[in-house]
Amino acid sequence: MRFEELLERHERGQLTQAEAGEMLGISERSFRRWQGRYREDGAAGLADRRVGKPSPRRADAGELARARALYTGMYDGFTAKHFHEKLVERHGYRLGYTVTRLALQAAGLVRRAPRRGAHRRRRPRRPLPGMLLHQDAARHAWLAGRPPLDLVVTLDDATPGS
Repeated sequence: MRFEELLERHERGQLTQAEAGEMLGISERSFRRWQGRYREDGAAGLADRRVGKPSPRRADAGELARARALYTGMYDGFTAKHFHEKLVERHGYRLGYTVTRLALQAAGLVRRAPRRGAHRRRRPRRPLPGMLLHQDAARHAWLAGRPPLDLVVTLDDATPGS
């Protein structure tokens, strides 16, 4: 329904194809394609044509079955990475590591790695000055013949240019 509204606005001259495509989150070229399909087949022409079709890049089911059999037979307990290295090295395996790991996880042969803790996540900058301050200090005999003095530096991580 949204496409139809934008198409009408385009045909009335209120929107360019680029603007209509941007509002739909697609390119200008895709909008032109959709426009042609809509004229030929109506709303049915806008349906995703890939639904029900397997990907042409789908991994060979026989090769994945062979990998699962080798894992349970010879390499039980190996990590997915180490197992994939052995498959490539000793068995002429051609599929990628990620496909292999996902197949082993789906079969319940390998557990997923635990998610990383919050302490490893990058902290966003604080939006307001003074919200996070960094301080450093150094004691040094700055002036001849006087006792050592402390130099304290404070840096505000939210202040631009600091």
